Order: sequence, then C-alpha cells, then structure tokens
Amino acid sequence: MAEAPVPLTEDEIGVGLREVPGWRREGDQIARSYRIRYHGGVAMIVHVADIERLIGHHADIDLRWDHLRFAITTHDAGHKLTAADFDLARRIDEVAAAHGAESLDH
Repeated sequence: MAEAPVPLTEDEIGVGLREVPGWRREGDQIARSYRIRYHGGVAMIVHVADIERLIGHHADIDLRWDHLRFAITTHDAGHKLTAADFDLARRIDEVAAAHGAESLDH
C-alpha cells in the first residue's frame, strides 16, 4: 500500500507559490483562472486530463463560456497542499500556454 502524501509546511507552501506565479492560495488549495473561449477551454481540459491521468493527480475544474478555473489540493492528504499540487500547477501552466490561454490571476 502506498504511503499517504505529506502535507507541506507553511514555509514550503510559500516557496511553492513563488514558483508558480499567478496561482493563489485559497485555504487548503491553490487556484488559477484563464481567459479562454468555451471550445478552447474544452480542448485544454482534455489536454490537462491526459496529464492528470498519467501522474495520478487531479484538479477541480470549472469551465465557463469565457474562462476556465482550476483548483488543486491533495485529497489523500486530508485536503491539504502537497508537492504534487505545485507540480500539477506547473503542468497546467504549460498546457495553458500551449492553448493560448491568458491568465486572469496576475
């Protein structure tokens, strides 16, 4: 049986946030929104979902007609932030850039 992920300390969360500009902390999750039209957002979600499946970590996703929002926490760590959350945030940023999505969080 795999070990449960280890929640980050407050200092580690601060470092993680500095490494993913544009992501903001909302309690025990990090979140970011991108401006992208609906069909482009669907394509971006599919791209992110393929990566999530491969790494075994998933974001909560909210798609609207003109923007897309991701929120990340580690459910297996009691809904706390872990290194996996910041890794996924970096990967989502790469996908967003590839899809021409514009950050709404500056």
